[in-house]
Order: sequence, then structure tokens, then C-alpha cells
Amino acid sequence: MEIQVDNRQNHYTIDYKDVQKKARTILEAIECPQAELSILIVTDDEMAKLNQTYLNRSGPTNVIAFPMREGPFADVNPNLLGDVVICPHRADIEAREAGITPEIRFNQLLIHGILHLFGFDHEKRPEKAEIMRAKEEKLLSLLQSENSLNDDKIVKSPQTDDTVKSPGCKARVLS
Repeated sequence: MEIQVDNRQNHYTIDYKDVQKKARTILEAIECPQAELSILIVTDDEMAKLNQTYLNRSGPTNVIAFPMREGPFADVNPNLLGDVVICPHRADIEAREAGITPEIRFNQLLIHGILHLFGFDHEKRPEKAEIMRAKEEKLLSLLQSENSLNDDKIVKSPQTDDTVKSPGCKARVLS
């Protein structure tokens, strides 16, 4: 399992090993131990540029996922999930608004981004939003517990006609 963390901002302190450990815990819970993932931590300005360029939306957002398992390069490396880009400033603002710690909000965004890499969606497929939210809550509980992993693997996509099995992963992935 290879997890790269690239911190492109200097306002918030990022513990690389902690971010890697959390991502590893999430991927192991999803039963995808061979996965490769890149996590980028960016400024508001960089996030706004990515949001405009790739999603045609103005302003910064909290997290964007760039899946590598779809499109013309999907077969290059089936274990390469893609990139999760997180804006810690947005996470900090949202944490204060929600009355939670910035770390909890960061964890929520990390989980959210990784689930998007597996095809979970809450915008294009509203009927799947509740499924995604429930998985996010279970994974957040997992990260917050002192037990780093639970014997019953908690994140699996429901059996549907549009699920595909990913090489190297036992988890089913929504397309």
C-alpha cells in the first residue's frame, strides 16, 4: 500500500504519518490493501483553481477527488485509486460552524474523498447519498476509536447491477 501526502500550504500543520495512517486504516477497512493513493493538502487559492478547472465551480471547496480508475488510463495500474485534495482552511471554517474540531472535519473530508475514489456519489446519484453518509459515519467511528481496525470489514457497497469488482480489492465499487 502506497500513500503519498503532499502538503502545498504552510498555514496549518499537517502530520504526514498521521494522515497516512488514517488513509491506510480506511483502505484496510474497505478491504483494498494494495491500493495506491495520493493526498494533497492545498490552499484556498489552489483549491479554487482546481474547482474551477475541473468542476466548473467558482471558489474553493473542502475536498475534491480525482479517480484514476475510470477514463482512458484506468487500466494502467488497477491499484492506483487517484488523488484526494483537501483544503484545511475550508475544513477549519466548517469545523467551527459545526462545533467540531478541525481534526474531525479533516477526517470526514479524507473519508469522503476516498469514498468518491471508489465511485460513491451523493450528487449525481442522490439515491446513493444515504449509503455514502452511513459509510462515512462508520469509517469516522473507526478512525476515532482506539481500535485501529475492526474484524468485520465495515465498508462494502451494496449488491447492485452497477457494481464492479476492482483488482486487488475485495470491496465492491459503485460505478
